[in-house]
Amino acid sequence: MYTTLISAEQLQALQQAGQPLMVFDCSFDLMQPEAGHHQYLASHIPGAVYAHLDTALSAKHGAPGAGGVLTAHEADTPASGGRHPLPNRERFAVWLSSVGFDNAMQAVVYDRNGANFCGRLWWMLQWAGHANVAVLDGGLQAWAAAGGPTTSGEEPAHFQSNFTLGPARVPLATTTRVLAQLGQPGQTVVDARAAPRFKGEVEPLDPVAGHIPGALNRPFNQNLGPDGKFKPPQQLKAEFEALLAGRDPATVVHHCGSGVSAVPNLLAMALAGLGTTPLYAGSWSEWCSDPARPVERG
Repeated sequence: MYTTLISAEQLQALQQAGQPLMVFDCSFDLMQPEAGHHQYLASHIPGAVYAHLDTALSAKHGAPGAGGVLTAHEADTPASGGRHPLPNRERFAVWLSSVGFDNAMQAVVYDRNGANFCGRLWWMLQWAGHANVAVLDGGLQAWAAAGGPTTSGEEPAHFQSNFTLGPARVPLATTTRVLAQLGQPGQTVVDARAAPRFKGEVEPLDPVAGHIPGALNRPFNQNLGPDGKFKPPQQLKAEFEALLAGRDPATVVHHCGSGVSAVPNLLAMALAGLGTTPLYAGSWSEWCSDPARPVERG
């Protein structure tokens, strides 16, 4: 059972052993939402299911229907706000069942974007109660470098399964919680966005620039080495301890722009032995949607 990372060689061994397994390609591009699917069609690990960030791993934004009455679909309340609202666990279980994933399977998730997007599915499966899900360390690039085969085009559809939700294995933080604990010693907000966005110098995606007051900045790509794989646990531990500067790792709440690229920081802390800390899935895009919430720049 792999619950954090899996190497290309370990994945090949699982495949050769015929273990119950499903591989997910989560490649994506925030500025070109269909680019990831095109990349998948061009080249992916044989048998991999494509998990689209906007349609499979996010809830749809919806306004009330005619007369202000919610339809059954619109009443399917997301678990967070923001640009990529987290679908509720029941809706996510329906999607997993639709692609043939079941509770007996090992899930392996990857992208070709430095683990920026596949972490979302890793976290969501843990949130759905599924322990055996791992990120392919180094992504599709590492798979190819290890001699792993690739294929192109769509994969045959899988038979419907019946994925059953279990108790969440990872905590979810809400805007209400983050706001209530703002500035308190029991909460340390860590922002995974690039430094220029964190400082409010640029903001290409959200209507307001800046960050949550008091937040610390650790861009998600700092968790990877030059080879595109996660740094060794000891190095990650030292880097996070330097960032926290004496703060208790258990107080950390992770966020980013829309709850996606924060997950590599969360995974890195787990790899470093610093615990499983909450994800604020609504992130900056939800936080800045209300002008009453404070904003810090610089």
